[in-house]
Amino acid sequence: MRMWMVDPKLLCKKHLQGEHFEIHLHLHLHNFQKHHSVTGRVSPVVLIEPASMKSRHDLLAQEMLARGGKHNSPYEQPDISYLPDWQQEVKADISYNLKDLTMRCEECAKRINTSERSQS
Repeated sequence: MRMWMVDPKLLCKKHLQGEHFEIHLHLHLHNFQKHHSVTGRVSPVVLIEPASMKSRHDLLAQEMLARGGKHNSPYEQPDISYLPDWQQEVKADISYNLKDLTMRCEECAKRINTSERSQS
């Protein structure tokens, strides 16, 4: 499971929907109510931001709708108060994730490169 944490507009449809799905999946597979550990997902590389799950979900859903897709899966921010403070506050390396997406996915690379050119 990975939260890319990049602007959802930069994600291809596969990565946009995949990240959305994985946020929901993470909630069920790694049930926060049962106080499951997230250490392997936040160290040494930050793959998820526990404190950002609801806001990230909502951004992804908003982009899915903006692209004409559907969204019928509300999401409640899980209680992460049992996690150590450092795990609650971790942040993904967005620069690294942009480079990784560019290497992994041709469609994401096109979107990222187009965005970079328009910002120049």
